[in-house]
Amino acid sequence: MNPDNTELLKQINTPADLRKLQVSELPQVCDEIRHFIINTLAHNPGHFGSSMGAVELTVALHYVFDTPYDRIVWDVGHQAYGHKILTERRDRFYTCRKLNGLSGFPNPAESEYDAFIAGHASNSISAALGMAIATQLKHEQKERKVIAVIGDASIAGGLAFEGLNNASISPNNLLIILNDNDMAIDHNVGGLNEYLVNITTSKSYNKLRYDAYRTLRKLNLIDDEHRGAILRFNNSLKALLTKQQNIFEGLNIRYFGPIDGHNVVNIVNKLNDIKYDLSENTSPTYDQRERICSGRKRTDYLARSGLF
Repeated sequence: MNPDNTELLKQINTPADLRKLQVSELPQVCDEIRHFIINTLAHNPGHFGSSMGAVELTVALHYVFDTPYDRIVWDVGHQAYGHKILTERRDRFYTCRKLNGLSGFPNPAESEYDAFIAGHASNSISAALGMAIATQLKHEQKERKVIAVIGDASIAGGLAFEGLNNASISPNNLLIILNDNDMAIDHNVGGLNEYLVNITTSKSYNKLRYDAYRTLRKLNLIDDEHRGAILRFNNSLKALLTKQQNIFEGLNIRYFGPIDGHNVVNIVNKLNDIKYDLSENTSPTYDQRERICSGRKRTDYLARSGLF
């Protein structure tokens, strides 16, 4: 592709413009955003690799969800250059990290699309959880979706585990995306990093479990009172059969995947499934369903809780 070709990107000033495109056009949008970032940062250096690796995810999120009403909380925020380009700041992107220019991180004072001021690791889950709970307490007429995007290095921080711990016991409608690329400022180390390398799930198992739960729920054979016990029994049985324990499912957070993190069409399809599922049930006792997507070396994992 011609590096100067921004045929589609020039038509996108807001995510609403992005949502007017066909899904089949999104790969070209991703290519154009990448070339735009490369050309700009060649003259004004910034956070290059982190933003390049999150382009497809960024496009898919803004395509599926109704931003800025739906809120995206970026952990750290160094991966949000594509987000800035799609949210009314493309023409000013050359000023990023310059005096009186755009911030290098999300900043609510800069744009209504920036839900939370970041720059610090591991706080996105707690911040997004607070927004999700506030949405329910306010009984907003239009249901608001809240998404936290966190990397595989940040999720090892204590703040992230505090957020996961609270999310597992607080009724909410929260989507957590673990953008897992096996890289931070330097190579990741530690037990959780090795755990994320080895954790696997079965697509056929996930589909069977999901369909079975939806069917039993509609037949009123599973209620909220017994859902937690059934979920824990299922997780224990799965760990026994696969000889593998899942830290997220241990917190009643459903883990689902893998998903190719650089296939924007596939990410859109998966996020649409989740969005539909989040919208279908709105009772506070049932909406305790956190979901995690992660991608290691072009692979994403999706986690959901509240599902048998």
